[in-house]
Amino acid sequence: MSFHFLTTKNSVSVSEADIPILSEADWRHWILETCKSGEGRIVSLLGVAKQNDVLIYGILGIDAKGELQIAGLHLENKSYASLTPELPEAHLFERELAEENGITPSGHPWLKPVRQQTNFPFYKVEGEEIHEVAVGPVHAGIIEPGHFRFQCHGEKVFHLEIQLGYQQRGVEKLLVVAAPLKRAVLAESIAGDTVMGHGLSYCHTIEGLSGVSVSQRAKGLRAIALELERLANHAGDLSALSADVGFLPSAAYFGRLRGEFLNLLMELTGNRFGRSFLRPGGVLFDLTKEMILDFKKRVSLAEHEMKEVAALFFSASSVLARLEHTGVVQQDTAKALGLVGPAARASNLMRDVRYNYPTGAYRFRHLPPVRLVSGDVYARARVRSLESKRSCEFILEQLEALPAGKIFGPCTGYKPSAFAVSLIEGWRGEIAHLALTNEQGELVHYKVVDPSFHNWMALSLAMRDGQISDFPLCNKSFNLSYAGHDL
Repeated sequence: MSFHFLTTKNSVSVSEADIPILSEADWRHWILETCKSGEGRIVSLLGVAKQNDVLIYGILGIDAKGELQIAGLHLENKSYASLTPELPEAHLFERELAEENGITPSGHPWLKPVRQQTNFPFYKVEGEEIHEVAVGPVHAGIIEPGHFRFQCHGEKVFHLEIQLGYQQRGVEKLLVVAAPLKRAVLAESIAGDTVMGHGLSYCHTIEGLSGVSVSQRAKGLRAIALELERLANHAGDLSALSADVGFLPSAAYFGRLRGEFLNLLMELTGNRFGRSFLRPGGVLFDLTKEMILDFKKRVSLAEHEMKEVAALFFSASSVLARLEHTGVVQQDTAKALGLVGPAARASNLMRDVRYNYPTGAYRFRHLPPVRLVSGDVYARARVRSLESKRSCEFILEQLEALPAGKIFGPCTGYKPSAFAVSLIEGWRGEIAHLALTNEQGELVHYKVVDPSFHNWMALSLAMRDGQISDFPLCNKSFNLSYAGHDL
């Protein structure tokens, strides 16, 4: 059966009038057939209020072709037959549509609010000797707020429910009403450890709406900054996993290397988290010839040291005994949930925006995704280690061949009645930003999908039938964002 939809590319705007509006039967059939066949997956379900009605745009990613398919569903009575019973990856998007747009996906099995704190009951397991363990939302140290409700029998976890929403700041609405110059600052603040990922996705969205292309030098500098952010966080995660299993030599070494990558980011951007570097139209800071030589030496040394420390960490039998077969997410489960990023690649899914939907410098230098098959804590840690090596090689190549030219140009004025979707492979995985303009070319709707939105459910399933004492290790192997989810 053929379906009517609009096909577009990453970070390219389209006219909203060109997006076909389908009947409910055709819209559901298009999404279910495309996703269940393995051809595509859900990037986002976007609800847009239209006077007294609501329009839902379905955005599907066709990874093998690098294409995005878009089609709309017009709801007059704010209800349609839920996709979730047949397509589990839709479950959180449909709960979000219900919460934000008052839509009822009829037949949804668990229509609990995503972010609002309500009296909606937690899932309960009943039985003799079953007990409940509640953790958070307030945690020790600098951990963000989130509530974890375990249903256990002894040490064995039968079910874990994760309640989030304590960090909701209304970022999407602020991005619409804020002055244009403040929007980039807001985008950088969506998740404090993903400034480059969200900042670059915002820039691509605005440049797509404006029809602006940045210089090759700016693209190269952006990619270097994005990979430095990935390296800093991957090294930090490996350090945290080392500490969790009590292997202190690699905890210290990976921690020091995280500091080195943050220092490089500071020298490029002016601060260790890269704020105020990316702007629509290019970047605000450049590398001198002397800085390029210094960066090449330091990245080469860091790559060598990462390799040595990783060899120490992944060859220790005491480490492997804790990482292997712990918190397994099988490939079919990962696919059913729509996982993205290192968590997906650790479960043998070929999902990486840099490879599937390349933009900027990634169009000219492909990065084949690193995949493993075991789907356990070991695989999620190992993927980070192997990706770090490729990120170092990529940065060295960009430094060697950084084109000459301007780093910034004007980027003003949006196309009227336009729709843009931007995908970036952040260090946690796929970041999606979506924006709509009205007939006057004003921004009227902005949507953000952090990779954690796709992946939180996987942490619950990784714990199922496992030991509750493994939770810190499993949690760190995903290292998901509370702020990025809550927005």
